[in-house]
Amino acid sequence: MKKYDVAAYIWPAYTGDEPRTRIFWEEGIGEWQSVKRGCRKENGYVWDRKPLWGYVNEADPIVMEMQIEAAVRHGVNTFIYDWYWYDGRPFLENCLDDGFLRAENRGKMKFYIMWANHDANYTWDIRNAGKSDCTVWKGEASREQFEIIGDRWIEKYFTRDNYYKIDGKPVVSIYELYNFVTGLGGFERAAEAMGRLDEKAKKAGLAGVHFQFVRWNGSTGNLTGVDSGNAKAVAATVEKMGFASLTHYQFVHFAYIDRDYADILPDVEKEWDEIEKEYSIPYFPHVSIGWDNNPRFVSFRAGIAKNNGPEQFEKALRLAKARADKNGVSLITVNSWNEWTETSYLEPDNVYGYGYLEAVKRVFKNEG
Repeated sequence: MKKYDVAAYIWPAYTGDEPRTRIFWEEGIGEWQSVKRGCRKENGYVWDRKPLWGYVNEADPIVMEMQIEAAVRHGVNTFIYDWYWYDGRPFLENCLDDGFLRAENRGKMKFYIMWANHDANYTWDIRNAGKSDCTVWKGEASREQFEIIGDRWIEKYFTRDNYYKIDGKPVVSIYELYNFVTGLGGFERAAEAMGRLDEKAKKAGLAGVHFQFVRWNGSTGNLTGVDSGNAKAVAATVEKMGFASLTHYQFVHFAYIDRDYADILPDVEKEWDEIEKEYSIPYFPHVSIGWDNNPRFVSFRAGIAKNNGPEQFEKALRLAKARADKNGVSLITVNSWNEWTETSYLEPDNVYGYGYLEAVKRVFKNEG
């Protein structure tokens, strides 16, 4: 029976333990503040999702023990933690460090980190959301900063027994290639920095580092020496830099989302086909549950995935499983475990209960 690694992204903002979150969510419960308030728009639209587990502190190891049990029971065996570095220091590490890594049953679950190296603006603060020109922190990191970051990854995470590895190499995912490359001074210098981290990992007793590229829409932005409009040039650059695999973070990054979920899936398969033509490194199929980020804004935001209940989500999972089998890979990424304010989460709620988790279980655990 083939074993699949179903990896769900975690947005580590459902805690007030990080002091700097108070500038976005002053109540001290992290982004649960936006979930709890719900929203009613001028056009009659209503968002009123509620977590069945309550507005729990996901930096509490007792809470995470419960969540790990629920995840594993339904076939989710890996968490991908969004990891942040702003203003020369980490941000939102509490959920991983204090919650997951202190949970008694953490050994049941693998984890790896995705460096969410995007700029931080006021999207997280509903009082100022929509003012995208207001940057709170830049997501770029210099070479000096990246050396510190890499050392931190190795010391705190990569060497752990339950850190997710491929061929003995800890996997680290890079969310935004443009910020990564520009911060390090160009793609050649970025490649050198990646190689340096690989060497450090080997000195720490590991086989190296498996760098994972998060693809958006096939473009890298205006990187020096890269034709951002040429998908094959982008792929060649990504591979030359040393990325060993790629996946996605969200359907909305590459697909028109404002329609029925069933109509989105053919475009998802088309995206997978294009990746197979462009890249020689493996692609790990990705499935998003949906998209609706209205809880983060006062005014109505168009662009909502429709009719995306557990049955439709299950169809997407089966497509991903078939694609993984076709290409000889076993990792599938899912958005997400808890992206409540983007309405793309596996955690049980007042609308579908455990429906999304049960869909994962039917596809990957009951059938193997």
